[in-house]
Amino acid sequence: MTKQQGGQRKGKASAGGSKKGFKKNVTQGKETPKRDNSQLHKKPTNPNEIRLNKYVANSGVCSRREADVHIATGLVSVNGKVVTEMGFKVKPGDEVRYDGARINPEKKAYVLLNKPKGFATTTSEGKGRTVMDLVANASTSRIKPIGRLGRNSKGLLLFTNDDIIVDKFTNSKNGVARLFHIELNKNLKLEDLKKIQNGFKVEGKLIAVEEASYVDGASKREIGLKIKNTGNTIIRTIFDYLKYEIENLDCVAIGHLTKKDIPRGSWKHLTEQELNTLKML
Repeated sequence: MTKQQGGQRKGKASAGGSKKGFKKNVTQGKETPKRDNSQLHKKPTNPNEIRLNKYVANSGVCSRREADVHIATGLVSVNGKVVTEMGFKVKPGDEVRYDGARINPEKKAYVLLNKPKGFATTTSEGKGRTVMDLVANASTSRIKPIGRLGRNSKGLLLFTNDDIIVDKFTNSKNGVARLFHIELNKNLKLEDLKKIQNGFKVEGKLIAVEEASYVDGASKREIGLKIKNTGNTIIRTIFDYLKYEIENLDCVAIGHLTKKDIPRGSWKHLTEQELNTLKML
């Protein structure tokens, strides 16, 4: 190899080295990373929404894995529409049904209130003092009253978020009996008591009660009346028709449940035994 050839080869190597160095510098050079804009267009998560399979599982119907199968087979509906989409989210207030029956992931609660006068039986706001104010601290579940008591009526009122118990009360064939202590503005005539016991028609509609009697040891102004209706409109209808005024109306029992140990304006949670008995009525 001549000195000239060696120099040329060295020169090539030097040039090649410079070229490699240039590539290295480009590779190692600091480049501004591309901004990931995918998160910018992502919808914010609503903390109050819950995945449908979790909702179904939390309601006690089945496990979350089994819920996926039930959803896929069309057994679950939301607001009246069958949902088979995995990952579907349920919003607060949505009505979810499994195999036709409404379900709720909240813990079931059963609260018995001894209502005083002056409180409306409603869940609506802007109605002044309501029974919901009296049970505001009773449960974190969204409980509602079963049936109604007028603002000036008092006595027992049951609250729950259990649709099965609600259906038991509102079932037109069976229902759950409630016992009322009623004070009238004058003595109830025996013939009128017999009418109430036997049932009678008002504007073509039969008005009937389970039981009716004078209250033992009291005047003939005080009546015990047992009905299965969830409201007390029928009681008003009876005495309006017979020309009596109701001065005091007190629900003293719901099925086997009584006001014992519940001061006026206070509430209690049903015991397991009370609940089981109620379910068997």
